[in-house]
Amino acid sequence: MEWCVMPNHVHALISMEGRSLGSIVQTWKGASAAAINKQLDRRGTLWMPDYHDRFIRDADHFHDARIYIRRNPVKAGLCLEPQLWPLSSAGTNWNPEAGAD
Repeated sequence: MEWCVMPNHVHALISMEGRSLGSIVQTWKGASAAAINKQLDRRGTLWMPDYHDRFIRDADHFHDARIYIRRNPVKAGLCLEPQLWPLSSAGTNWNPEAGAD
């Protein structure tokens, strides 16, 4: 799993079981919009109404998607190495297995 928050969009590579992608994205958008609007002392729409998705076809596609997400801040000129972007799984050394029993 990978994730990366960019200045104007978000990338997330997730495994979903039992919930539709639409309901997951709706939950993320709702919770993050409420928190961001509160922080900025504002109201109203924050996110665009739609999202772009892609199903992973095979192991090679999974690997390519992970690399794309990790390198997106570098490609955008926001940092020199993926691990230097603090708003990402690469930059936080995020481990999806930590704490899982």
